[in-house]
Amino acid sequence: MGWFNEKYAFNQARLRIAHVTDTHLFANIHGEYFGVNTAQHFRGVLEALSQQQVDAVIFGGDLTQDHTFESYELFAQLLADSNLECPLFWLPGNHDEIDYLSKISQGQIQHAKCLAFELGQILLVNSKGPTPAGWVESTHLCEIEAVAKVPSLVFCHHNPLSIDGYLDKHMLENGPQLLNRLIQTEHVLNVFHGHVHNEYEFMFRGIKIYATPATSIQFSKHTEQWQQENLGAAYRLIDWSQQGIHTEVKWLER
Repeated sequence: MGWFNEKYAFNQARLRIAHVTDTHLFANIHGEYFGVNTAQHFRGVLEALSQQQVDAVIFGGDLTQDHTFESYELFAQLLADSNLECPLFWLPGNHDEIDYLSKISQGQIQHAKCLAFELGQILLVNSKGPTPAGWVESTHLCEIEAVAKVPSLVFCHHNPLSIDGYLDKHMLENGPQLLNRLIQTEHVLNVFHGHVHNEYEFMFRGIKIYATPATSIQFSKHTEQWQQENLGAAYRLIDWSQQGIHTEVKWLER
């Protein structure tokens, strides 16, 4: 089970995590994505998270916009310069280079893809395909099914279901197959993803699916055209305890 070989264990019965995604950083700290300084937005999210007492941060992909290693180094530097002290874990998006993500995985940035605690585990799935659209390889589907033997939350980058918008052309092409395999395990509780640059909630055969907005810029909902909106940076909080799973999106400028 290669992808999930490395595990990280939290010795606690409650886990409070943040889902941060789609930073679209550049090598230049002043780089702008549709008029948004993405480094500044990311810095603001890190500052907000440092006040939230989270146990971990999961980065949901598309770290880079210009595909340079320097943009990954900037990501690591902004994290090091922040007041956030908890570990950060990652999964790849369509813009990402897994080798670059692995190179910056040291210290606070962890490489593990299975995060365990007393109530269950979190699985970080690789949905990066050969095109901007997502694809989960058949061997990886088998890996996921093999490790999902306890209550699990699953994170991936691409949307597994249609959002009725432009980004559907780049959605997870075998999303229903992934979801059906997750259902067959009888242990997966929720699925979280990024990629769509806005907030969505869906239900698929009893599994709740949540999309987390971007830290960079948002894409307008329910339009066939690619439209951007600077609604401010956002992230998602997830609190998993004996009382259940509670999640909410936090916006920095609303």
